Amino acid sequence: MKNKRQAVIIELIRNNVLTTQDELLEALKNLGYEVTQSTVSRDIKELRIVKAQDESGVYRYLVSGKNNDRIRNRNHFEEIFSKSCIDVVYSQNTVVIKCYSGMASSVCVALDNLFSDIILGSLAGDDTIFAITSGEADSITLTKKINKLI
Repeated sequence: MKNKRQAVIIELIRNNVLTTQDELLEALKNLGYEVTQSTVSRDIKELRIVKAQDESGVYRYLVSGKNNDRIRNRNHFEEIFSKSCIDVVYSQNTVVIKCYSGMASSVCVALDNLFSDIILGSLAGDDTIFAITSGEADSITLTKKINKLI
């Protein structure tokens, strides 16, 4: 849901002159997204959206080209998970991800990029990844997020 919302935010900013977070929040709500101002604020920060003067001299939210790459990369990493993972389980602060033979290294790169906020580190073999989290609660969260992808 977050990825879709952030992609919509980028499109809204590209296609509309939005000068405040309230305007962006209202535009999202008009499209059926139930979001708060703090969520929009976090999205702006994560997407590295800036407020700058456009070619008409209006100060508004603008999207840099790097955001397109970030969304494309995120979609690519999610696709790697969906096509390469077989199963995910956890025990305490360790999450074990089973992959098709030879795919663990690629999935591990995707894991590190998608979930760097949850994992402390990861190690990939040929078909298995060990991801270490700070505790069982993070392991549960990570396992649920990965299961949504596979």
